[in-house]
Amino acid sequence: MTRLFLLRHGETKWNREEIFRGQSDIPLNGFGLRQAEALADTLSKADLKNPIFLSSPLKRAMKTAEIVASRFAEAFVTADPAFIDLSFGEWEGKTLREIEGNYPELYKKWVENPGRVTFPGGENLATVAERAEKGICRAAEDYRENEPVIVAHRAVNKALLCRLLGLGQQAFWKLRQDTACLNELAYEGSSFILVRLNDTCHLNAISIMKQENRDF
Repeated sequence: MTRLFLLRHGETKWNREEIFRGQSDIPLNGFGLRQAEALADTLSKADLKNPIFLSSPLKRAMKTAEIVASRFAEAFVTADPAFIDLSFGEWEGKTLREIEGNYPELYKKWVENPGRVTFPGGENLATVAERAEKGICRAAEDYRENEPVIVAHRAVNKALLCRLLGLGQQAFWKLRQDTACLNELAYEGSSFILVRLNDTCHLNAISIMKQENRDF
């Protein structure tokens, strides 16, 4: 059995301001850096066996991964495009309020039937789930003597977990992925077992309000 950790990156300015990020390369903000340090503290005490660090190539994920990896001797981070964020196309850089006003029908469909939405100039959840599944299966098979730690994004993690658990993308909104959350999976044979979902206990000491751990 192989143990894997799937993380979400720390907070960015665009998370806090409810701006769609997608593949726009936005860095962590100050609070996001603190979240990443808290995540690193927790994983440094998790008795990881020869951890391997993989990350979306975007800054917010890479920086989170680098902070976590810095707690392990000789560890380094490999950028893996399989885990890059969902491309929201025309929605990227726009606020939630702007999207609700300018794309009312598509936004309604996104809320009600997320698995059936392809973003104008962007991707859909099925495409993201397929590439992320290939990435995590490759990691699980290639690093059976290690424990892979993967840093990705809200939409990627949700789409991937829906696929691995056989839930279908209509379950997308039934899973939370707060900033700097931790998910743990076990890989046995050719199947994934969910051990922990959206664990944010490590953030309690730095989060003044629950709203600071956000699923956006």
